[in-house]
Amino acid sequence: MTNADILYLVIGAIAGGFINGLAGFGTALFALGFFLSVMPALEAVAITLLISVFSGLQGLWIVRHAIANNPRRLARFLLPALFGIPLGIASLKQVDVLALKLLIATFLILYGGFFTLRRTLPKIDRPTPVIDCTVGFFAGILGGAASLSGALPTMWCSMRAWPRYETRAVLQPFNVVVLGLSALMLAWNGAYHAQTLIYASIALPTALVAAQAGILVFRRLEDAVFRRLLIAVCFLSGAVLLLRELL
Repeated sequence: MTNADILYLVIGAIAGGFINGLAGFGTALFALGFFLSVMPALEAVAITLLISVFSGLQGLWIVRHAIANNPRRLARFLLPALFGIPLGIASLKQVDVLALKLLIATFLILYGGFFTLRRTLPKIDRPTPVIDCTVGFFAGILGGAASLSGALPTMWCSMRAWPRYETRAVLQPFNVVVLGLSALMLAWNGAYHAQTLIYASIALPTALVAAQAGILVFRRLEDAVFRRLLIAVCFLSGAVLLLRELL
């Protein structure tokens, strides 16, 4: 491993860890490009999943009370996703994953750009159990097919008039569980071998520290600012995904 490899690994870990600590999602979109410059795709995805899960566990701690106060809300997203994940994996042979990623990237850019330019944001405050379950189910499919489980829940939750801790109490555990299951499947297929663990020994501690910095910023945000942040991250995530797939 060269010094340049270590630098890319550290930068990717910082970017992925910080955005996870700040917003509760987005690790893969911000870290994977750096990791792919250092290691094969399977190892890069495996490291990214580790960072996502362990950084996410830190984020879970700060919203534990919000999760406990409304577990049914989280269940409406998470339980349907568990059925969607195997469908997404099964669809890999029939679906053009590149086309799917480009479609999601375009949607993220349009959504993020539209609401970023608006002075006022929608504030949906009524219960929407059917929509919540539907979003969770299709997010699970996207997670299994393209590792994009966070896109739909983030877009939907940014439209809800929830305090930032309640929003994160959905996004953070949702991503930790879905991506944790993905990491277990990769481990079952032998992705975490000796070389991967060497990369992880550098990337994971770096990401955990960066996540703490992101959490510190999150704690200082106001609820309205956090909603704006989620929408801006949607736009930026779409742009990063689009550029990564086209270049």
